[in-house]
Amino acid sequence: MKHLIIIGARGFGREVYNTALESIGFGTDFTISGFLDDKFDALDGYYNYPPILSSVEDYIPQSDDVFICALGTPLYKKKYVKIILEKGGEFINIIHKSVHIGSNTIYGKGCVFSQNVQISCDIKIGDFVAMNFMTVIGHDAVIGDYSHLNSMSFMGGYSQLGEMVTLNTGAILQPHKRVGNNSVVGAGSFVYKNVKDNKIVFGNPAQELEY
Repeated sequence: MKHLIIIGARGFGREVYNTALESIGFGTDFTISGFLDDKFDALDGYYNYPPILSSVEDYIPQSDDVFICALGTPLYKKKYVKIILEKGGEFINIIHKSVHIGSNTIYGKGCVFSQNVQISCDIKIGDFVAMNFMTVIGHDAVIGDYSHLNSMSFMGGYSQLGEMVTLNTGAILQPHKRVGNNSVVGAGSFVYKNVKDNKIVFGNPAQELEY
């Protein structure tokens, strides 16, 4: 039995913990040991959570450890995943039992698919991608590494996300459109045209904002 360690003990970390309790493999393939976070009081006032074991920087992976990263900002997720990978740590996927995944869909390692996520067919999903509650992905979509899709976001058929993209709550990406690397789509936005790399867009229709 493997011991799951969650990177990040704050809001999204607690959500991922609760998702893991109802995920495929919990209790048969892995149990949950605790969190890694440099804010050692992050769980103060919260109850029934396992402890913060260490910071990411100080933790030494053990032979029976597996990891998942619960950081909502792609830049920080990539940073801390890299630290654990360089120490030889192994990442697994956390997939809630309510998730639907269609045929011919492939996904990488270190992904989090939360409650009631709907993933259609013939989709390519990279490593360390997170999809929060009730995200919907249309057929033939492509999602790059480290991207983060917040609750109730939607990608139409043949749409694409580059690497390290954030879709905020309720964002809609029209079919056949692409959001470039490191870009952010604001909450409730409707993306009707391609978004270039390193951009922030917001609104209905989505318009580019300044960093």
